[in-house]
Amino acid sequence: MHIITRSRLTQFWKKHPDAETSLRLWYKLTTLAQWQNLAELRQLFPSADLVSNLIVFNIGGNKYRLIALVDYEYQKVFIRHVLTHAEYDKQNWKNDAWFTES
Repeated sequence: MHIITRSRLTQFWKKHPDAETSLRLWYKLTTLAQWQNLAELRQLFPSADLVSNLIVFNIGGNKYRLIALVDYEYQKVFIRHVLTHAEYDKQNWKNDAWFTES
């Protein structure tokens, strides 16, 4: 998968250094993946949730959340947000223009 954009990860781990190892691992595993659907994605990340059209990944033992749009056809992952659990719970990320309520 092609990830757009890695800079969101680095910006986040500069603020939250304990997230760096987990985010680097997520990045490495995701770039090597060739998912065709959610079932294949969940083979690698079983706790990933589909929330409307976005995928929510648990990072760092459920301490952080990475929210992305996964385009299986074009093999792209668009990182929309990397949040602490508390930031995620506020649900402001649902105001993202890419989030579509189902």
